[in-house]
Amino acid sequence: MSNFSYEIGSDNIAIIKWDVPNKKFNVLTLEGISEIENILEKIFENNNLKGVIISSNKDDFSAGMDLKVLAHLQDQSKNKEEIFQFVMRAHQFLRKIELGGIDPKTKKGGIPFVWACNGLSAGIATEIGLACHYRIATDEKNTKIGLPEILVGLFPGAGGATRVSRMLGLMSSAPILMEGRMFSAQKAKAIGLIDKVSNPLDLINEAKNWILNVKKEDIIKPWDKKGFKIPGGAPYHPNGFMTFVGASAMIGAKTKNVYPAAKYLLSAIYEGALTNFDNALKIEARWFTKILTEKSTKNMIRTLFINKTALEKGIKRPSVDSNEINFNKIGVVGAGMMGAGIAYAAALNGMKVTLIDREIEFANKGMNNIDQLLSSGLKRGKITEEKKKEVLGRITPSHSYEDLNNVNLVIEAVFENIEVKDKVLNQIQNNVSQETIIASNTSTLPISELAKSVAKEENFIGIHFFSPVHKMNLVEIIKGKNTNEKSIASAFDFVRKIKKTPIIVNDARGFYANRCIIPYINEGLLMIKEGILPQMIENAALQLGMPLGPLQLIDEVSIELAINIAEQTKKAMGTNKLMEEIEIVLSTMDKAKRLGKKTNAGFYNYDEKGKRNGFWEELKNNFEILKFQPDINVVKDRLALIQCLEATRALESEVLLDIREGDVGAILGWGCIPWAGGPFSWMDLKGASWVNKKCEEFSIKYGDRFSSGSLIKKLAKENLTFYEYC
Repeated sequence: MSNFSYEIGSDNIAIIKWDVPNKKFNVLTLEGISEIENILEKIFENNNLKGVIISSNKDDFSAGMDLKVLAHLQDQSKNKEEIFQFVMRAHQFLRKIELGGIDPKTKKGGIPFVWACNGLSAGIATEIGLACHYRIATDEKNTKIGLPEILVGLFPGAGGATRVSRMLGLMSSAPILMEGRMFSAQKAKAIGLIDKVSNPLDLINEAKNWILNVKKEDIIKPWDKKGFKIPGGAPYHPNGFMTFVGASAMIGAKTKNVYPAAKYLLSAIYEGALTNFDNALKIEARWFTKILTEKSTKNMIRTLFINKTALEKGIKRPSVDSNEINFNKIGVVGAGMMGAGIAYAAALNGMKVTLIDREIEFANKGMNNIDQLLSSGLKRGKITEEKKKEVLGRITPSHSYEDLNNVNLVIEAVFENIEVKDKVLNQIQNNVSQETIIASNTSTLPISELAKSVAKEENFIGIHFFSPVHKMNLVEIIKGKNTNEKSIASAFDFVRKIKKTPIIVNDARGFYANRCIIPYINEGLLMIKEGILPQMIENAALQLGMPLGPLQLIDEVSIELAINIAEQTKKAMGTNKLMEEIEIVLSTMDKAKRLGKKTNAGFYNYDEKGKRNGFWEELKNNFEILKFQPDINVVKDRLALIQCLEATRALESEVLLDIREGDVGAILGWGCIPWAGGPFSWMDLKGASWVNKKCEEFSIKYGDRFSSGSLIKKLAKENLTFYEYC
């Protein structure tokens, strides 16, 4: 079965339709490239054609390149020339579309190509559109157009970088190329990415009308005309020079120079702007080849596309019930920030929800929070007023547990206290059927311990959401000691139904994500106690690629919560010298009433709008600053290793069951070294021998928390990576 087909109507207009068999979305494969090359060859042999329309038979145009093709190239090709030739092959068929068969000398004889985009278009799909002479997109809600390659460590390398920068100029193209934004049809037209917005029913007719009325000079792109100048100025122009200098500085500040794709993208645009269009495409292809051969890029693609997709499709779902379990109605107990967020996610995805709190006014407060989330989506054009009413109508606030009698899943999301949860779970189990799955949204408390509060422990499971629920895509599914496979499969299907990414882990305090992020925060607190400057701690974290430094992170989640977690941990596991050092820092902040962002006072100062405004000056009076500060690379390595070692311990103790879940969960859960592909991929980049040696050094200097453990020692001895061994 073909990926592409075409037919020529009685009006002598050819319509190429993209429709990859057995796929929800069109993606460009090697077979697809061959097919479209053959179609173009046949089209240009037909002297009677008036024009060509490129569209899709699916609800969406295309999700772009099949990244498995690029991953295969990375794995198989030892020769960069092979990758370069593959990229140039894409350039060549797009250039054929762009030139439309025009005689290169006389500039005559070409036929127009129109891109008729329905729904989503991403990556090379949009680059196909950019090669066409006219671009029309439908005004549907699902229409999103963009070049998001930068988000997986790449950049638009099939002509996107060169065409967009020459169409719009560097500054105007930055949100498209360097931020990877996806735009609605109206916004895409406003910024110059497309030419027209159409009603879906009129899409093909409008494309035909343009072809039938177009002037021959309109099918010659500006850069193929004599005297073309780049908007905003070329690099050798005074304005262009300042623009490129500014862009370079902005990229460095934004990426902290750990993401090479943005730097390579700017290099491709800069160097390409110094020459003609065809040479610029070759330059772009060379830089794309370079980014594709970076190990960090390979890791990002593996983690954020291949592994993430595999997990979402159910590679780790128990096969106890092959049919996806349907949740028509669920219960959520606890209408605070987390509970309201869970109810919102479920209702948004078609489920009815009973939202319970101890007083109806608290349940209604949760409804108000959900209303605000929906109103925010309405303002940003994400939903309609009708959709908002529909979602709110699916949620029933209540203060009575009796209203849970007809749900097949209940999620408890009350205060992180084992006594409080025990009472709530008892109430839940007394008001649901024996077959109902009962879940806890606890972030640290062991599921097997909480399971003692219910009669059927096999139906009890942890479903740990991350805050804020409406933004965070990761969900940890935690197996208790007695949780059965059907409950795990049910939880998995629920998480997939609300369009989040599930990872399945075994039970232990902190599970996987919090178990790793708490040492990261603690290391920052220990550094404060040691007298390391807070500026160095935070900047080292950002240079490592972390989204937030440990001090900002603890301010965001609140120092009060950190104290509560420390107390719960001490109660369960006792104390040690390390915990005492951490408690000194937390106690100092508590006594000073600096409890984090929510009180506008933490490690950072905040203005009345909650914006960070420098560090708390009194820190230096409470903790003596070291006269000689450590090298920033030492601080970076400490912050990286403390997370990676805890992830390794989670794997060794079989809390974490798969390193793919470990890398995906780390990036989505707390933003752990995403440029490297997550903690295990980062250690593979560094090499097990380096990691083991650094651990030995840090263990002597800072303590046993940096001990490498048997698995890292084994990998170092046998010169293996995690992905080779696990």
